[in-house]
Amino acid sequence: MGRLVPAVTRAFDVLELFLEGDGTLSAPEITRRLQLPRTTTHELVTTLTARNYLVAVPEQPGRYRLGVRTYQLGSRYAEQLDLAAEGHEVARQVADTCGETVHVAVLEDMDVIYIAKVDSSHAVRMVSAAGRRLPAHCTAVGKMLLATLPPDELEERLDGRLDGRVEGSAGGRGLVAMTPRSITDPDALRAALAEIRILGVAGEQQESNPDVSCVAAPVRDRSGRVVAALSVSVPVHRWSEDRENELTALAVKGANELSERLGHRVTT
Repeated sequence: MGRLVPAVTRAFDVLELFLEGDGTLSAPEITRRLQLPRTTTHELVTTLTARNYLVAVPEQPGRYRLGVRTYQLGSRYAEQLDLAAEGHEVARQVADTCGETVHVAVLEDMDVIYIAKVDSSHAVRMVSAAGRRLPAHCTAVGKMLLATLPPDELEERLDGRLDGRVEGSAGGRGLVAMTPRSITDPDALRAALAEIRILGVAGEQQESNPDVSCVAAPVRDRSGRVVAALSVSVPVHRWSEDRENELTALAVKGANELSERLGHRVTT
């Protein structure tokens, strides 16, 4: 790797300050927060303003905000994003860390479609595959995605599945069971989704596969909308409370990483 250019590094340090607070800063504030000489700050702000990366705030003399050029760069980046490709890369990183199977899925009606899957380093049979559709209510990723729907939309989709307007993944109406532990009662599903909304993560105990348990976390785009979910799946013989806690944290970290790649600002 080549040498970092100090002036360019400082310029990026200045721009990244505007990601915090109300998005406006004065030159003295920049000087103080970055511990830069006043002359250096003045030169950086002048240059960034001349190139439209910063702009003076008309109603607040002496203060600056991000300029149109930063928006143009961000928009170009967003245009080039591929959720499946980005999801696969993040899933691979998570799988490398934990050695378990990692999925990224999106919601369609009352089903999930897996858009990325990275297999465990251990031999384990999974019912999922990239491109496969499964009932959302039987999976951790699906329940995570259902829990983020507006209440009216959730009820509309649920009613459609129950009365047969939306066919089940197994070819029938209603909440089909993939295992004896699958949720098939609508009120039980509503209760489970309510708990997921509080926790911010979802779990699944042998509900889609009798040999596997999963944890999942939401993935957001730059507008903050949930567009996917990332899960980690574990054979029951390696499942424990400690392992569940460990993998939940890892799923959240992976989902946040994918969200950031999609332009979402993750706050902790």
